[in-house]
Amino acid sequence: MEFSELIKTSYVDNVVLSRPFRPPVKGTLCVTSHHILLSSRQEREQDADLGPDEEEGDTLELLLLLKGIDAVEKRSTGSYGTITIKCKDLCIFQLEIPGMTECLNIASSIEALSALESVTELYPFFYRPETMKIEQKIPQDSSEELFGQIAHHADKWRLSSVNKDFSVCPTYPEAVIVPKQISDEVLMAAAKFRQGGRFPVLSYYHKKTGKVIMHSSQPLVGAQKKRCQEDEELLGAVLNNSERGFIVDTRSAQLAQQARITGGGFESKSNYHNWKRLHRNLERGKNLQESLIKLVDACNDQTNNMDRWLSKLENSKWLSHVQSTLSTACLVAECVEREGCPVLVHGSDGTDTTLLVTSLAQLVLDPECRTLVGFQALICREWLQAGHPFQQRCTHLALSHARLRNEAPIFLLFLDCCWQLHHQFPLAFQFNETLLIRFAQEAYFSNFGTFLCDSEKDRYAFQVREKTFSFWDWMNNPAMLKTFTNPLYQRNELVIWPSVWPHSLQLWQGFFFRWISCSKFVEEAQEEIQRIVRHYSSCIKLNKKAALHDE
Repeated sequence: MEFSELIKTSYVDNVVLSRPFRPPVKGTLCVTSHHILLSSRQEREQDADLGPDEEEGDTLELLLLLKGIDAVEKRSTGSYGTITIKCKDLCIFQLEIPGMTECLNIASSIEALSALESVTELYPFFYRPETMKIEQKIPQDSSEELFGQIAHHADKWRLSSVNKDFSVCPTYPEAVIVPKQISDEVLMAAAKFRQGGRFPVLSYYHKKTGKVIMHSSQPLVGAQKKRCQEDEELLGAVLNNSERGFIVDTRSAQLAQQARITGGGFESKSNYHNWKRLHRNLERGKNLQESLIKLVDACNDQTNNMDRWLSKLENSKWLSHVQSTLSTACLVAECVEREGCPVLVHGSDGTDTTLLVTSLAQLVLDPECRTLVGFQALICREWLQAGHPFQQRCTHLALSHARLRNEAPIFLLFLDCCWQLHHQFPLAFQFNETLLIRFAQEAYFSNFGTFLCDSEKDRYAFQVREKTFSFWDWMNNPAMLKTFTNPLYQRNELVIWPSVWPHSLQLWQGFFFRWISCSKFVEEAQEEIQRIVRHYSSCIKLNKKAALHDE
């Protein structure tokens, strides 16, 4: 397909752009294969980048990746047409276009180009910045890195390549960490007993207690109460003698029971000795998506009085989902830290709420995960390589009228929970809120290929690593890394136990109110904090030099 076939009108003059916190501006609107641009003839800002069709005196007022558009609405106002563009970062702006024909053509072009389905047609496959290079070599697998870290502390585990070429489980990485005494043949048999082949694998090793967090999908017990001795052997190998373990099921007991009708189910007490099953019902899928839509609708409705706003916020149930998620993650962390027991986490597929819980539990337990490098590794290991289907879940955010079956803001819920932890422990995290907001954007639309596709298998098939640039490379540039660093960070080696009481949880205003209330004063406060910290650090260095000189 040629992109030009979808562009009915490529540019229009005298278009008026209206957006939050800025005065309206008139200019020329251009539609390209992956962007919409608006250039004005106002005085050019010193550092503004010129687009390909701009002249020397133009100012680039708008450069928007079409993949970042959630919905397009159009209406007629006399001889003008107005297009309202709702973005996946929750920004809403309007374009007033002279002539209804041009307006309809522009809207049609934007709708078609923002809904491209083929992965290789997306912008990351065309993005070529001059300051970066595509790394042809494949970076070391996160499972290998994790195994290298725990190998010094425990000899009970091994790195298995049973999933080489993704032959056993299409949503797992090629290398997984499993009990040392379990053979690959046993793993393959256990995979056939788990939905999607997601047999239990190690997710996290807690150095203090030597206990682990594992994840998997539900067992295929079915109505006939089938059993698999290899699966039982695999979980039995995790326990030491009479030690007990916990299975945290992210479904209610009723839902887990109902899953047996369709071939799923849960581990029975009689077959999985010394494993205690705990049920914690976490919403997913349609219900979670509807909750986010209601929340965003409440945030955008500025006609509400306080009582109505609080009522709509409560009815969205978003903070209830945050509460139940954090509570479940703390339960897993408590089993490992205080009870000294291994934990297996799973729901049905094991690609959504399962990964949500295991990753948050690690943030609670491990100070390394709260560093910039550790947080990147956590997302890479627990979300990207562990098979969270980003392409299906992150098609739309909350402003689109389309309701796709597989959409769910699971990853956004994870980031919100991270923000809650950050808010309660502002010194314990090396990264700041800006990074969390950036991750939300990357999951839904990006210049980079890091979050494309639904699994590592798909990324290999489309050669994402060889043909697109990595978000990690861009993020770890020293200039960019500085913007994501928390200047107040002080490493805390302790476990951080958040309060999950309703009065302790707050709405993530930095994300949900980003385009509704002006953040100018917040940004000024952050800059002042960074200035004070830099000044304080300089004073300490000078005092140390003076002390050494006196000696």
